[in-house]
Amino acid sequence: MRHDVPVEQSRWDDLKAAAVEVMGRAYAPYSHYPVGAAAVTDDGRVVVGCNVENASYGVALCAECGLVGQLHASGGGRLTHFVCVNGEADVIMPCGRCRQLLFEHGGNALELWTVSGVRSMAELLPDAFGPDDLARMAPVDSVEGAR
Repeated sequence: MRHDVPVEQSRWDDLKAAAVEVMGRAYAPYSHYPVGAAAVTDDGRVVVGCNVENASYGVALCAECGLVGQLHASGGGRLTHFVCVNGEADVIMPCGRCRQLLFEHGGNALELWTVSGVRSMAELLPDAFGPDDLARMAPVDSVEGAR
């Protein structure tokens, strides 16, 4: 799937269905708030993730973390379209930390289905800090590995 081609509603619906399915495998015994996430990559793969909590709360893994892990474990690339849902299959907004994580792996053009409709990452995280900012301050070798 090319990033510059808009995703039709049926594809968004399929992506949401994948997020709902993986949400059913979330491990959320503390918050009782399962989350599932799904995204399309620049080569057309669908990657998913669910939240995995821990008794020490602060080290819980968000669904977006699992999704990015699967992105890299399955061949890498860039995220082009993303959605996440809660336990009632409602579309939810990624938190600020997760928006930063998604920006790193999708950039400004990443499209997200949010509670207020489809929005670009540039709209959700304006003036984001990322690898290009670090490249201005560090030797090229140290930042290239992060891309």
